[in-house]
Amino acid sequence: MGAWALLLPLLMATAQAQVCSVNNTIFEVQENTNQSGPLADIYVPAGQQVTLGQSSTPYAFRIQGTQLFLNVTPDYEENTMLQAHLECRSGDTVVTQLRVLVFVLDINDNAPQFPFENKVKNISEDTKVNTIVIPETELEAQDLDKDDILFYTLQEVTPGASNFFSLVGTNLPALRLDQPLDFYSWQKMTFQLLVRDTQEENAEPSHTAAATLDLHVWPADLRPPWFLPCGYSDPYVCINAEYHGAVPLGHKLPAPLVLRPGPVHAVDGDQGISQRILYSIMQGQDGTFAIDADSGNLTMTRSVPSPKTFTLLVKGEQADRARYSVTRVTIEARNAIGSLPYFPKSRYYGQVARGSGAGVEVKDATAPSLPLRIWAQDPDFPDINSAITYRITNNTNFRMDGETMLTTVLLANETVFYAEVEANNTVTTGTATTVVEIQVLEWEEPSPTASPSGGSTQTLKPGTSQPMPPGPSRTPQTSEPPQTGGGSTPGHGEPSTSRAEDRRFSVVDMAALGGVLGALLLLALTALLTLLHKHYGQSLKCCSGKAPDRQPLSFDNQAFVDTQEDNWAPAPRSSPGPTRAVAPEPPEPPEPPPPEPPSAAAARPASESPEVARDGGGPAAVRSILTKERRPEGGYKAVWFGEDIGAEADVVVLNTPASEAARAADSGSEVSSDEDADAEPDDDAPGAGSTYV
Repeated sequence: MGAWALLLPLLMATAQAQVCSVNNTIFEVQENTNQSGPLADIYVPAGQQVTLGQSSTPYAFRIQGTQLFLNVTPDYEENTMLQAHLECRSGDTVVTQLRVLVFVLDINDNAPQFPFENKVKNISEDTKVNTIVIPETELEAQDLDKDDILFYTLQEVTPGASNFFSLVGTNLPALRLDQPLDFYSWQKMTFQLLVRDTQEENAEPSHTAAATLDLHVWPADLRPPWFLPCGYSDPYVCINAEYHGAVPLGHKLPAPLVLRPGPVHAVDGDQGISQRILYSIMQGQDGTFAIDADSGNLTMTRSVPSPKTFTLLVKGEQADRARYSVTRVTIEARNAIGSLPYFPKSRYYGQVARGSGAGVEVKDATAPSLPLRIWAQDPDFPDINSAITYRITNNTNFRMDGETMLTTVLLANETVFYAEVEANNTVTTGTATTVVEIQVLEWEEPSPTASPSGGSTQTLKPGTSQPMPPGPSRTPQTSEPPQTGGGSTPGHGEPSTSRAEDRRFSVVDMAALGGVLGALLLLALTALLTLLHKHYGQSLKCCSGKAPDRQPLSFDNQAFVDTQEDNWAPAPRSSPGPTRAVAPEPPEPPEPPPPEPPSAAAARPASESPEVARDGGGPAAVRSILTKERRPEGGYKAVWFGEDIGAEADVVVLNTPASEAARAADSGSEVSSDEDADAEPDDDAPGAGSTYV
């Protein structure tokens, strides 16, 4: 046994020396690593050869001598493992087979990729908020690096679009709706979707990718038909127009009725859908009027014999019967005496954008947001006469649609057209004509905006001028009459540009005009000064002297009279009679003396009264009344009345100061009261019934 134990290692070494072997059979190599040296050493016994077997990774290895080399730069995304199958042969006999495995290690060397470059998604405007409009599976990017975590960012390209959409999460690229959509405000929104394989932007290595999202908002059937023109409108609501017309009595009008503010016309409130509108009369129909289901034109089926007002409720319904609206049409039947129609203006001014095709409305040059309306008035119908029809007599580029004008051909050039419009009363056959001047401008027609006024603005392209609003007295800028069949062109006597361009003046022209006006102004001022000097020169010289000195003011109290000059004498009596006695004019009072000192006024007896001046034969009972009226010549006037007011009167003038007169009046009143209480009046006494003043 001991001998066999010694021989066994020797036998094994001898057997190993007769087969192929390698120093290592498993290797790990990072991808993108270039192995320049040998990968493994191969022991090949004498008389044998080593080769690569068919199961080896193609073109990945090579054998040089007894060394195994890696022939390629490993790429994890192509092969995660490389295999070398070694065969040792002795002649044609395979003696030994060996396998060498190379595992490729993954590194972050690939950028993520989206499955699309530009993704278009249609979203209905009635989509509910918080709805996932694009799922994660349609937006997520792919990264060949197995261990990478992707981070997503949504950037708006259309300003304000990020208010409507967002991603559910940084690592969850599902697109969510955050606000309600509006087809009229946001019909298209563009985003850029970014992805990065590192959380930090400045990390190394880091790779990014980008894709574009185009979101188209599709209209939903949310709005009913709108009868135009709207009294008020916004993206959701329209106050429907109401229509008015008038027809003459005893006549059936052959043409559709002309109404105001225009023909009965409705459009789908959802302009993106634009369903066809069908018209019908819901209420007020008695067989007098009929409406065309497709056009909405109202026509008469019979005449109206007596004055009457018709109120029709007209229904406009979508062709799919989903929604409808109702408006009111009022038609008044009136008696007409056959007055001729007339146009309030001799010339109308309109404009249309260059490049407009057929069927485009001509806009009013004074209000470019509104259509040009050509209205002939009838004295018998102050508001509107539906019997009046309109047509263009001399220009085939335009046609009349009620009171509005439409194009019939493509207007490709900037020019000016003139058209004669004829108004014809189909009942009285009376006609009237007017001229319309239409400019074709490089002008972008403004889109209507929602506002209570219904107005909008226009935008002119660079290099063009704003047309001047025509006045009622404007005349055409041409010396030749309008030509039949078309607009004017250079060489035919009509301008080919706008009126604003015809009114341009150079700086030299304006300077010359200013000089002429200045010279005329100077001559006018010189003539005015000459006339003033000629007619008013002497007056100015006389008035230029020194003004006289002002005299000092003096004040004289004419009402003050000295107490010594008090006049208590009775006025002369007048003869008894039915007429009242008139007091004679008092004599001119003398010049009042200087006022008394206060002591003299205080010394006067307080009991002094007008009774001391009474005539001895006066009445027994007399009441005194002291008036508060101051006489112009000074003093107060006291009046005594007897029982008989019709008797003769005595007038006594009291030339006393106001304070003394007041005391005298009080004293006289007391005495009179006492006398009335003690004694009865004597009717037979002399002077009874007399009045003393």
